[in-house]
Amino acid sequence: MRKAIANAGLTAREVAELLDWDEAKVSNVLTGKGGVSKLEVALLLGVCRVEAAERDRLLVLFPVREILGWWQQHGTCAPIRPSTAQAHVAKAKTLLSWQPHVVPIFLQTDAYMRELLVASATVSAAEVDERLRAQSEFRALLGNRLVCTFFIHEFALQLQVGGPATHADQIHHLMFMANWKNIEIRMVPAEAGAHAGIAGSFSHLKSAKYEPVVWLEAENSSLFIEKKESITGYEAVARELDRVSLDRQKSIEFIDRLHTRLRELAGQDESGCEDEETEQ
Repeated sequence: MRKAIANAGLTAREVAELLDWDEAKVSNVLTGKGGVSKLEVALLLGVCRVEAAERDRLLVLFPVREILGWWQQHGTCAPIRPSTAQAHVAKAKTLLSWQPHVVPIFLQTDAYMRELLVASATVSAAEVDERLRAQSEFRALLGNRLVCTFFIHEFALQLQVGGPATHADQIHHLMFMANWKNIEIRMVPAEAGAHAGIAGSFSHLKSAKYEPVVWLEAENSSLFIEKKESITGYEAVARELDRVSLDRQKSIEFIDRLHTRLRELAGQDESGCEDEETEQ
């Protein structure tokens, strides 16, 4: 709804005047406090000249607006541009991510990302380039000074995605990203054995205005968890991951050792990797 008003070039006050509402009523809509009927939502969307498909999508959501959490079913595969996830990340102040299998999307090189897309059973080859562009836009959200903590299992970095050079370049890029001031990468070593994150990957997002949300991704669906008790459970998992992971400096040293070994296996010297700044 907020996006609809912004795209119309209107302010909340202007919308309130057009609808003969109190400005507080519009504010309640935009902060999820409710207080409007489905008909009133339709009137607001009409004032904002929202396209029919988007209008219908939003109106379908109205009956379940009071439910904490949202399971989005996408069909055969995930959308090219996951608008809900992007909206949450764009508003977030902190991101905590756990990934046991692959490098997190925010830290991937284009070559690594392409290999993952090509290996997918549900992504069309014709969509790969467009998905790469969309995911690059997603990664760019880190430039908003989002404060990030990435917990990554050792196995995720040992997995060779693409050829040896692609693998080595991805680890080199990870070293670069680890030196950003707003990014902390924490390695969970294989020697930690069984750990609290066995159930799978997740991202925990906090913003200044809204309650925390946990975002889970599956092959062709996304789950956004808002229920307080569920969030508390994921926060407990994060604390345990923090306990068993290497600290920031030891994690960087781990990645450095792996990169050196992979570069040697790939037959590269230091000049074989793309130069990158060490800090942002």
